[in-house]
Amino acid sequence: QVQLVESGGGSVQAGGSLTLSCAAAGAAISPHCMGWFRQGPGKEREGIVRISGTGITTYADSVKGRFIISRDNAKNTVRLEMNSLKPEDTAMYYCAAGRWSSCYMDSSTFNTWGQGTQVTVSS
Repeated sequence: QVQLVESGGGSVQAGGSLTLSCAAAGAAISPHCMGWFRQGPGKEREGIVRISGTGITTYADSVKGRFIISRDNAKNTVRLEMNSLKPEDTAMYYCAAGRWSSCYMDSSTFNTWGQGTQVTVSS
């Protein structure tokens, strides 16, 4: 089973950028849909973006136009480029692998999760 480790979180001022990485080990991610979720303080976990095994992407409205997901199957990694960050983007960010090549941006379609990386955006 694949194991996921996120990195790249940190603190940034509003308007800044961060790039998160998700490194997979134990199995190839190429057959899997991959996604990023986040959970802000006092909020439920939300799916923000997913990329299918064939490269189809779906973004939540809250991040559309600002965040970009990419996957490098050769390196077994997934990246999340986050631009124009806002204080409301402050959250713990989680990388997740889906059960299949396709998925919905719903946590029920993902069965492997990383430990998360914290992103804090100050105004």
